[in-house]
Amino acid sequence: MVQIGIVGKPNVGKTTFFNAATNAHAEVADYPFTTIDANKGVMYARTKCPCKEFGLECNPKNSRCLDGIRYVPIEAIDVAGLVPKAHEGRGLGNKFLDDLRQASCLIHIVDVSGSTDEEGRACGIGQHDPANDIKFLEEEIDYWIKGLLERDWRRLATKCKLEGKKIEKMLAEKLAGLGIKEEEIKLAIKKASLPEDPTLWKENELLKFASFVRKEAKPILIALNKADKAPIEMVKKFEGEYAIPTSAMAEYALIKAVENGYIDYKPGDNNFKILKELDERQKKGLEYINKHVFERFGSTGVQKCIDKAVFDLLKLIAVYPVEDEHKLCDKDGNVLPDVFLLPKGSTVIDLAYKVHTDLGEGFIKAVDVRTKKIVGADHELKNGDIIHIIAR
Repeated sequence: MVQIGIVGKPNVGKTTFFNAATNAHAEVADYPFTTIDANKGVMYARTKCPCKEFGLECNPKNSRCLDGIRYVPIEAIDVAGLVPKAHEGRGLGNKFLDDLRQASCLIHIVDVSGSTDEEGRACGIGQHDPANDIKFLEEEIDYWIKGLLERDWRRLATKCKLEGKKIEKMLAEKLAGLGIKEEEIKLAIKKASLPEDPTLWKENELLKFASFVRKEAKPILIALNKADKAPIEMVKKFEGEYAIPTSAMAEYALIKAVENGYIDYKPGDNNFKILKELDERQKKGLEYINKHVFERFGSTGVQKCIDKAVFDLLKLIAVYPVEDEHKLCDKDGNVLPDVFLLPKGSTVIDLAYKVHTDLGEGFIKAVDVRTKKIVGADHELKNGDIIHIIAR
């Protein structure tokens, strides 16, 4: 399963975001380092389910469908808050960084209202510049990667030169524990314009490489949290393709209201429907969310962050394998039972192996259910494809 790290300095709403996204119950408090051990849970990427298109009622097994919207599971890890110089072991830095080893990408929770200082202590709205938080987290990860490389860099670089090996292969072996692939290392070396001879790489070039490899292997999406409390001009200053206005507290409140039967709301919706009588406090809470979150930003941003990370930052697609191309079901009659997330550019054979090794090894051909065409192993898949695989 894809893993996404929820990161940021202490006291910015990381755990509230995690709870809203996973509906878990990790401890939440208004002081630094509430989260010491990493919280793990499952959050869901939202995509259109084909069930409505085909007029069917689906029976998902590895995901869930709510009114034609398929929610695909993603592993989330909420780690201890990061403070400046964490890569030197300050705060819970080493643990934080180790917890992120297998994360495919990061959602960086930033207090866009500027009401927490660099250590995570509460201060007045606008008294801290969120730009500093964005910069420092990126730098901490860069220095962490650089530190891992420096431990035996001279020996590694010399061995690479003497044996005539490509540095990307040796680095891929060294950084495999971080989930960093050789292709990402190649791209980082190219973009950093580094010398072909690694023995010529200076300290600043190692840091430059670490920065580029972080961008390739651990891309970051920014959740501009507490956006409902921030002046709109401050939010707009940071808002962009991968920086999304967010109110994790509003999303969590809505999820709890759904649990208690007060409202009808699906994660990612831009409104909610009241189902039963509310007391004055509940009314005021929902009115606040309507006015300061939905009217200003269109949603709480939590689901948008997840979807943007999965489908844009990680460039994944959702594909539905079925065993019966006519009824769109498995052998037990479950309609559209499974959905798999695959990298964009994946082929039918990639899907076959993802479903089961035997299906990949015994692959004969496949059928694109929508077009009814027979497709081969190298047929490139598109988001939302429904595929029937025929194997020995």
